[in-house]
Amino acid sequence: MRAVSLHPDVIVVTSALLHVNCVIVRAADAGAGLRSEGASQNGETFVIDSPVLPDELDALHTLTEQARFPAPSGLLATHGDWDHLLGRLAFPGLALGCAESTAARLMRSPGEAQRELRAFDDELYIERAGPLALGEVQALPIPGRCGLGELELELYQADGHTADGMAVWVPWAQVLVAGDYLSNIELPVLGDGADVTAYLATLERLRPLLEQAAYVVPGHGPAIEGSRASELLEDDARYLRGLAEHGLGAQLPAGRRSPHQRTLHAENAARIATR
Repeated sequence: MRAVSLHPDVIVVTSALLHVNCVIVRAADAGAGLRSEGASQNGETFVIDSPVLPDELDALHTLTEQARFPAPSGLLATHGDWDHLLGRLAFPGLALGCAESTAARLMRSPGEAQRELRAFDDELYIERAGPLALGEVQALPIPGRCGLGELELELYQADGHTADGMAVWVPWAQVLVAGDYLSNIELPVLGDGADVTAYLATLERLRPLLEQAAYVVPGHGPAIEGSRASELLEDDARYLRGLAEHGLGAQLPAGRRSPHQRTLHAENAARIATR
């Protein structure tokens, strides 16, 4: 696990498996002086998405304390894939907030995330203290805002990778938590319920935010500067348009042409060919 501070109020935790990112966000109380190093705990903290391994999840408590963040009071998930829902294993008493589309997905397919997590754990011989229980799920209207302390997070529709999802903009830190978009290590992936047209619409929806962003945190892979994310957006849009037109014959973006990426590309092509 790796933890990197992008801003005094934003920490990115990257899992050793799948390069999944978890983002810890603090909103300081006005006048509390929390932007300076060594300031006392005050304000409110949310945890967005999750790392994967049990020891990584356990370490989130210590990490927030060492950073002098308040104890987390809420969880957010960018979408309903199992590897973004594990925050409840670290903080079982907290409610899980997600887009209305994600809440509907979880309701339509109860137990799906748990089954996929068990299959993943069985394959890699991972043992956990207990099963995943999603508990209270709060459906958030998208687009919209979510209060965090005396500040607000901005929520944007982000579907296309799956049929559900949201991106989270942290305006005072100029950080975009993009969900499974804008990764420099992975092609755009078309998962269950994916749609190329919706994916392209999400990229266009995020474009104005990239012009303001200091950093963009994808679901998988390192955080990148906003200018680099804008370049990735163009590469991803070009790939998706080529995929829609040429299927398996579409050209892959530079830097994402490894054997594994070609396997993902073949799966994307097969998925759109069945529609």
